[in-house]
Amino acid sequence: MRSKSLNQEVMNYGFVKIATGVPTVRVADPKYNVSQMESLIIQAEGRGVEIICLPELCITGYTCGDLFGQQLLLDEAEMALIHLMNFSRSLDIISIVGLPVAFRGSLVNCAAVIQKGRILGLVPKTYLPNYHEFYERRWFTSGADLPSDASVLLCGQQVSLSVRQLFRTPSCTFGVELCEDLWAPIPPSSAQALQGAEIIFNLSADNDAIGKFEYLQSLLQQQSARSICGYVYSAAGFGESTQDVVFSGKTLIYECGKLIAMGERHAMKPQLLDSEIDVERLRADRRANTTFSACAAKEKTAPYHLIETALITPRDFEITRTFDPHPFVPTGQHLDDRCREIIAIQCEGLAKRLDHIGCKTAVIGISGGLDSTLALLVTVRTFDLLGLDRHGIVGVTMPGFGTTDRTYNNAVDLMHALGITMEEVNISKAVLQHFEDIDHQPSVHDVTYENSQARERTQILMDLANQLNGLVVGTGDLSELALGWCTYNGDHMSMYGVNAGVPKTLVRHLVTWMAHQDAHSPASNILLDIVDTPISPELLPSETAAATASTMPKAEIAQKTEDLVGPYELHDFFIYYTLRYGFRPSKILMLAQRAFGSAYPVNILKKWLTNFYRRFFGHQFKRSCMPDGPKVGSVSLSPRGDWRMPSDASRDAWLAECESL
Repeated sequence: MRSKSLNQEVMNYGFVKIATGVPTVRVADPKYNVSQMESLIIQAEGRGVEIICLPELCITGYTCGDLFGQQLLLDEAEMALIHLMNFSRSLDIISIVGLPVAFRGSLVNCAAVIQKGRILGLVPKTYLPNYHEFYERRWFTSGADLPSDASVLLCGQQVSLSVRQLFRTPSCTFGVELCEDLWAPIPPSSAQALQGAEIIFNLSADNDAIGKFEYLQSLLQQQSARSICGYVYSAAGFGESTQDVVFSGKTLIYECGKLIAMGERHAMKPQLLDSEIDVERLRADRRANTTFSACAAKEKTAPYHLIETALITPRDFEITRTFDPHPFVPTGQHLDDRCREIIAIQCEGLAKRLDHIGCKTAVIGISGGLDSTLALLVTVRTFDLLGLDRHGIVGVTMPGFGTTDRTYNNAVDLMHALGITMEEVNISKAVLQHFEDIDHQPSVHDVTYENSQARERTQILMDLANQLNGLVVGTGDLSELALGWCTYNGDHMSMYGVNAGVPKTLVRHLVTWMAHQDAHSPASNILLDIVDTPISPELLPSETAAATASTMPKAEIAQKTEDLVGPYELHDFFIYYTLRYGFRPSKILMLAQRAFGSAYPVNILKKWLTNFYRRFFGHQFKRSCMPDGPKVGSVSLSPRGDWRMPSDASRDAWLAECESL
């Protein structure tokens, strides 16, 4: 039977469809309330939802006050739950609803987990607020005060009544807590997550006050991030008594610190919010975060009872979530802060290296392209921070067979605008001599033709650094390292690589941001033109230059990198989901389709995804000996830091899945 559930998980790419709802209620009218709940549940079932949670005490209403002491209300609540259970018999969906439950002369505020006509378990509220507007201890007993083996006869079933319960479906394990539990210094959901819960459902009756909603959001964000879990929240809404407070009907869904969906507040009609939790992502994060497993091992708490739900008929559902096509690139109001922080990290890394070796000279190859431009900007800012003379920065432009007027002029103009020392060394003569030495025909534009130029440039930089007692600042970025788009012991090598943690799509935004920092400076327009220049290694001459055997810069760019290896925005997307979460090719292709929409046909996505895996596995040997450089984001390829991979690992399984897509 479990093989069937595994098929479902693969079919849905590890996503679990969940929902949170807020029915309109009448205080102390369970029959009416359940009719409203049934409407939300059947809507959720129709959308392919696996689990839905509704607010705290939603069967009776949270604001019943001393009516909770009335036997009639308790009996009506139980009858309403029976009605809801009968309604659920033909449904797969798991529903989590709130009601008061009598136990040994006391009353317990509970969440009932029901499916297919059965109560799977009752989870009592642990922390009962008894301050300000709350008087819960007047009516209820804490779940912490119940016997560890407590059970209760409810709706004709003997049901476990315990805070130490988790529920397992074919696709996830989930836990439940109620309202105030989240606000405790150590919420029950922390222990539930350490015991294996991947999604937490919170049934709440959180009332409104100025500033309280923002604080609640911060709690949900932090708890879902710290516990590496999905967190689904439902709070009481319209229909609750407004005698002293107001309930706005909050519905929120978080995943690992990120808000996935939020419903309308202060609505006067029922609310249903559904989305998908990426459980596969959560599992990947937990495996990678050894602190999580260490904490689970350290907490010597009694194990939780794991309750198996009924198997759910496998079915497709529509994934409604959106995915950022540029996951490395800051957006919106965070753009300025993020760019400033990244530049600061790069500068501090280089500053420490210069200070450690007592170096006041930096040597950089300036091509007029994005990467060398960012490296130069970082170096200039670092020298300014250290109080060093900018003339200690030696920018070297090294035109060759493929250099164009545009990049050459931008390189020269930028160095002049920034006030650094400029050197020019044309590599053509030296490379032609090298071709003669190794008996290579200059008319053969193969990998030898290209790599000889890259290695000649690196030799010039290294030797100049020796002459000047300086340090060669590397310019290569994270995307090039992932694809192996660098010449081994050529542009692959430096003495400190400031861009090693920065993917290509982010390089472009950082240079743009730097240009806008001082829009009136002479460098600003140059930087913006560099951003607009097609990315190219400029190792092959244009047809005109080749025909005339010219070594002078020309206008035409003969090579465009993205025509050769694929669009960098795609590769950065593939890099993020491969390295950050370890997703398989089929899932990454699905995410790319949703992220990029009609911008790329699926056959093009498949082509470049296959190329990505081929290059990523084939060029690990370059990453195994890459220079030092700072990590700036959640993904790094440093062999001393985040990524340790054998250079001879087989790529067959990944390529086979790409082929089968």
